[in-house]
Amino acid sequence: MPRSGIVTWLAVGLAAVLGLTMAMTTPPAAAADNPYQRGPDPTLASVAASRGPFATTQATVPPGNGFNGGYVYYPTDTSLGTWGAVAIVPGYSALFANEEAWMGPWLASFGFVVLGIETNSRTDGADARATQLLAGLDYLTRSSPVRDRVDPNRLSVMGHSAGGAGTLLAALRRPSLKTAVGLAPGAPGNSLNMSTTQVPTMLISGQNDGTVTPSYVQGIYNTLPASVEHAWAELAGNDHLSFTRPNPTEMRILIPWLKIFLDNDTRYTQFLCPLADSTGVSRYNSTCPLVPPGGPTSPPTTPPTSTPPPTGPPTSTPPPSGAACTATYRTVGSWSGGFQGEVTVTAGSAAISGWTVRLDLSGGQSISQVWNGTLSTSGSTATVRNVSYNGSLAAAGSTTFGFLGSGTPPVPTPTCTSP
Repeated sequence: MPRSGIVTWLAVGLAAVLGLTMAMTTPPAAAADNPYQRGPDPTLASVAASRGPFATTQATVPPGNGFNGGYVYYPTDTSLGTWGAVAIVPGYSALFANEEAWMGPWLASFGFVVLGIETNSRTDGADARATQLLAGLDYLTRSSPVRDRVDPNRLSVMGHSAGGAGTLLAALRRPSLKTAVGLAPGAPGNSLNMSTTQVPTMLISGQNDGTVTPSYVQGIYNTLPASVEHAWAELAGNDHLSFTRPNPTEMRILIPWLKIFLDNDTRYTQFLCPLADSTGVSRYNSTCPLVPPGGPTSPPTTPPTSTPPPTGPPTSTPPPSGAACTATYRTVGSWSGGFQGEVTVTAGSAAISGWTVRLDLSGGQSISQVWNGTLSTSGSTATVRNVSYNGSLAAAGSTTFGFLGSGTPPVPTPTCTSP
């Protein structure tokens, strides 16, 4: 029975029955361990729904405070504490009210405070949009009417096109952000090198986008550091304006991402590691298992981490001149009897259309689960091949796959061939 349905003035006998019901439906220990967890256990259907479990309302934000006003959307429930927040900025020459307002109530109903920003000038560039995003978050947490509903330590930014570029720049400026989401992020003459970011980053782009092309987004993705969680989803058949109208495919990927990194809610990793529903997605890369910084450190289906991960450098096999691809291994985490590994596959000087990585596990290790790759074994050799969405890499482009293993962490020298 939902807690909101409890009526405290019920008769004592009914209260006793109700108390028993509540005892039977007490949230699992994970909820107690994570004070930011909100809502019932998610399902594939629930994350794909157009509305989440929370009732919402909205208010108009007047101009000032460093940006040109906008709109704020938020859950009406005040019994669960504060909420994580996301500020959203539109693209060049666009208005939030015309292009992204559809996202406000949708996201708020899943348990977020959403600030939609109108820019000071519709021709503001990416730098100005970054400044206004951060000003919006400051307003939201310091002086807005909903400041008591927002957790100032769980903030994020998102934007489309030039607003997406501004989003990534905002993440570089404010590394305390929990996540940044760039929707077809791009700005003329801006290479958007993200190699120094400390903020978990998701890129969502369109397969048929002629403005911010797949190769442009690939270039941004390739600069994201391996030490920071990141993902890229390319939506099949979508163009540059697909993000300016209700997009269920985008939202069923975006909502789990925000839940993981704003709410530390690893119940949602099942939808992204691996991608649970690839319908409408032409490409998906991620640094699974997507552990939020400061959140639970154990990967799915494994015991809690009891020993720190090795601090040694990644290992790779020095490639011969002109090699089609290289593979670099690192141990992400370890615990008694097991470990989590990750391999980065990088194309050589020419594009490749498939890859195969082999790892020697002669130390008695075994692999039990792989994401972003398909596994086969022969003796002490583990072979991982690309899946449908990450086999094609541009020259110098890269992708990653991860796995769970038993035994002590190895120090393998992986080899990569193509195809």
